[in-house]
Amino acid sequence: MTLDAGSLNRRITIQKPRQMQDEWGSPIPDSENWVEVAKPWASIKNLSGLGAIKADAQASVVKTSIRIRYRTDITAGMRALHGATVYDINAVLPDEARREHVDLVCEVKK
Repeated sequence: MTLDAGSLNRRITIQKPRQMQDEWGSPIPDSENWVEVAKPWASIKNLSGLGAIKADAQASVVKTSIRIRYRTDITAGMRALHGATVYDINAVLPDEARREHVDLVCEVKK
């Protein structure tokens, strides 16, 4: 199956945490500040919704798959933005056989 370019109908922004340094010069991620990596076209599919009780408060977690054209600079720990929605990237699944696409396994916490 080939990648249907028409299915990539959402423009997203992929960001990574800005790298800071501790007093010894070791890199540490700064989860407060993000740096833009890319603005690819994507296909976004919500896989499931999960309601959970955490610390006596209702939490909603949505599992989402985002498909973009093949690239090698995206890693788990980055995030994708589409409008006001922030997707935490938990895993990156590249199509190594054809090198046509990358599936990003994401979570949206609300």
